[in-house]
Amino acid sequence: MEIKKEEKKSSAIKISFEENGVEFGHAYLYLIFNDLHKEPYGLLEDVFVGENARGSGIGTKLVLQVIEEAKKYGCYKLVGDSRYSRPQVHDWYVKLGFKDYGKEFRMDFAK
Repeated sequence: MEIKKEEKKSSAIKISFEENGVEFGHAYLYLIFNDLHKEPYGLLEDVFVGENARGSGIGTKLVLQVIEEAKKYGCYKLVGDSRYSRPQVHDWYVKLGFKDYGKEFRMDFAK
């Protein structure tokens, strides 16, 4: 028995909200491919809105655009995550149509 390695290509799309050349927020859609599905799945990551622009709807617009992009690229699912300490963000994701589906496990590597 042996372990084999095969690289799979994935890609990322950055969606940002700018005004007069100044970025107020961004979100990333990662398109990830595996052998279980012919379509990619989407990973919503790094949703960020600058402090001065929070509460203005920019975050919602960014996430809705990521959802549209995921659909456009034929993703069979879109996954987003959030820390336990941010229940208001969890409520926001549910309001946008996400389901509280599971639990994420993470391993950080020190630099």
